[in-house]
Amino acid sequence: MTCTLGEVKNRADFIVYWGGNPAECHPRHFTKYTLMQKSKFLPRGRKDRTMILVDIRETKSGGAADIFLQIRPGKDFEVLTILRALVKGQRVDESLIAETGLTLEQLTDFIDRAKKAKFGCMFFGMGLSMTRGKHMNSAALLTLAAELNAFTKFVAMPMRGHGNVTGADVIMRWQTGFPFGITFNRGYPRYNPGEFSTVDILVRGDADAALILGADPGATMPQPAINHLARIPTIVLDPKVTHTSRLARVHITTAVAGISAPGIAYRMDEIPLPLKPALKSPYPSDQEVMRRINEAVARKSHWIPDGGPMSVMQT
Repeated sequence: MTCTLGEVKNRADFIVYWGGNPAECHPRHFTKYTLMQKSKFLPRGRKDRTMILVDIRETKSGGAADIFLQIRPGKDFEVLTILRALVKGQRVDESLIAETGLTLEQLTDFIDRAKKAKFGCMFFGMGLSMTRGKHMNSAALLTLAAELNAFTKFVAMPMRGHGNVTGADVIMRWQTGFPFGITFNRGYPRYNPGEFSTVDILVRGDADAALILGADPGATMPQPAINHLARIPTIVLDPKVTHTSRLARVHITTAVAGISAPGIAYRMDEIPLPLKPALKSPYPSDQEVMRRINEAVARKSHWIPDGGPMSVMQT
């Protein structure tokens, strides 16, 4: 149910952005991949594509949309469930639809357009995945995309956030079989989003220390999670000062990957992109810092609490 951004650019004639604001968060997304590019299959570019934006409020991305569906906050799961029912031709109580802020005509039009498309793609952002319902919202959207494949080609893809978050998910899947929401506190990986996800652990106050690498949770997580990060020993590895580094106990300045340090970044469609440094830096790379930390821990094994290995959580 997924594809590369190149396939979207060349083939997708029906684009949905759900719970995201690419005009401000991914400013090249429209022009490089989803709306403006011409191809063999879409020779007129923007004129051959339909874009629908689904969100709880108007954003700058709304100016690029053909259709804007403004739903009520916290009603994403209900809307997705109704859309799935309409895909299967089931009747839906209009009073239930009214609670979402939309009408039956709007949702029926959405499904009709989706079924008639030659290639559809739904991009979903944190407005869907980090609101009430969280991973259940994402699962409902992915299921909708899967069910639309009975009528046409349809895929779904998350709009990934800061740093190399896609790369972190790819490596965790490769090493553990799970992408995120993992704990190693029993000596082996256990997966349970909503329980072991970083934001949930921080909001509950379960963590007593944090190591932040390639992320800025102080700018994106809910306030209770940020408040807890400020209370506990927090270590940040980042090339620049961030919201998180301002509240951290330790900030280690590192070289910028792709500018002054080598590495591999994964695009949001999980395509690996090798990075070669163009400039020298007086600062170590993230990899070098982590290597030194691991060596120090190995030399001081008594740092590890009795009862097993340290707990690790990954967003």
